[in-house]
Amino acid sequence: MQERAELHKTIWKIANDLRGSVDGWEFKAYVLGSIFYRFISENICDYIHGLMADAGQPDFNYATISDEMAENIRKKMVEEKGYFILPSQLFQNVVQSADKDENLNERLTSIFRSIEASAVGTPSEDDLRGLFSDFTVDSASLGSTVIKRNQLLAKVLKTVAQMDLGSRYNNTDNDTFGDTYEFLMQMYASEAGKSGGEFFTPQQVSELLARLAAYNNPHINKVYDPACGSGSLLLKFAKTVGKENPNLKYFGQEVNPTTYNLCRINMFLHNVNYDNFDIRLEDTLLKPQHMQDAPFDAIVSNPPYSLKWDGKDNPILINDERYAPAGVLAPKSAADLAFTMHMLWHLSERGTAAIVEFPGVLYRGGDEKKIRQYLVKNNFVDTVIQLPANLFFGVGIATCIIVLKKSAKQDASVLFIDASKLFVKNGNKNLLTPEHQDKIMELFEARKDEQYLARLVKNDDILENDCNLSVSSYVEQEDTREVINIEEVNAKLEALVAEGNELNKKIETIVKELGE
Repeated sequence: MQERAELHKTIWKIANDLRGSVDGWEFKAYVLGSIFYRFISENICDYIHGLMADAGQPDFNYATISDEMAENIRKKMVEEKGYFILPSQLFQNVVQSADKDENLNERLTSIFRSIEASAVGTPSEDDLRGLFSDFTVDSASLGSTVIKRNQLLAKVLKTVAQMDLGSRYNNTDNDTFGDTYEFLMQMYASEAGKSGGEFFTPQQVSELLARLAAYNNPHINKVYDPACGSGSLLLKFAKTVGKENPNLKYFGQEVNPTTYNLCRINMFLHNVNYDNFDIRLEDTLLKPQHMQDAPFDAIVSNPPYSLKWDGKDNPILINDERYAPAGVLAPKSAADLAFTMHMLWHLSERGTAAIVEFPGVLYRGGDEKKIRQYLVKNNFVDTVIQLPANLFFGVGIATCIIVLKKSAKQDASVLFIDASKLFVKNGNKNLLTPEHQDKIMELFEARKDEQYLARLVKNDDILENDCNLSVSSYVEQEDTREVINIEEVNAKLEALVAEGNELNKKIETIVKELGE
């Protein structure tokens, strides 16, 4: 753990030193893209070396053979890995002469196009298309001339080559590439504030959502996130359920092209093969891409808060099978519950959805109240968890988690958990420690009242209470104020009054003496 922390610290310093005057948010594409380029180069070499070792040639080195010879295995590699890289195009070969290559920008562009083109016409085409589109080698932000831009690109490649990121082949416990990628995304998100928070969910929250959605369900084969960002929520399943089920498939949708690329790269870096993930670029609320893949046994999501959407302005939406059951649409100014209804539709009868929500959806009136009534009346709301404030990048307000189930509930009640005080300070943010997560899971599993922390409330009582789902409406707050002893206070007041009277007398005496 200490070694990993030191590695992260070093990598972040290097990433910052490299960029110079380039904005960090923009520069992330070059650092993260180079890490990905190195990963897929080493990964395909490791894979080929493993095959050759099994065939009795343990000393075979793919990086040293000719491109012509390598063409013989192109088809097999695309079928099995989803992409192909010629020996001359490998990161380790390009980086050797990068600082002397006057055409480095053109060479990188050609290589990236070739890697993406290797998948055209194959099942992995959608997974590779546009992966390097944010790695713009001719961006003026890198330098005013081609020479300066190439110098910075060479420096990035050489620095990434020197990072001690280990090898991936046949070592499922070594996740240094993926772990480093997640760390860097977290740091860039922290720098970017609100815009960073739109693509990255803090790891401790991702872990909690994965644990909630996977609880008591050993048969999860597919996990889904309709607002997947950089994929951190989905990949928590790769580290938990995925280890027990290597055939687990990951489905996600994202509307932002840059974030969509980050998510797919993240999948590769965590050694999720192309045929085990399906990430799509499109507007989830208007053009859902995975309805044919539903239902899903696990759904985890941190959708954008109070997103504007078409709502009532689009007459087709009220008849959409995802939204129609509630009888109303989420307001145009806040699509939060539209995402909730979308996820409910995609959820299997035995499945669980764990969704981060903005607190306003729990108590606001109008159409949002009607949607809550639909959810509660049909016993879909399993648990509402109040999280601490200041967990997310760019969002200081305390958010919550709503856990949905269809027919997997054992009672007609909602469990309310107040975890608002379960955190530690971590710099300028709050942090859910593993112990805090364990406590939340303990309350979730017990599903019973615990003073100041949890309360199980019948659906009928919630409906009578204006269908308010705010945790503070049901879980009693502990009074941490100091108990006041009235008698002691009165005694102190009397003493102060007497002392004041005595002081006034002395002042009057002094004034008289001065007057004489």
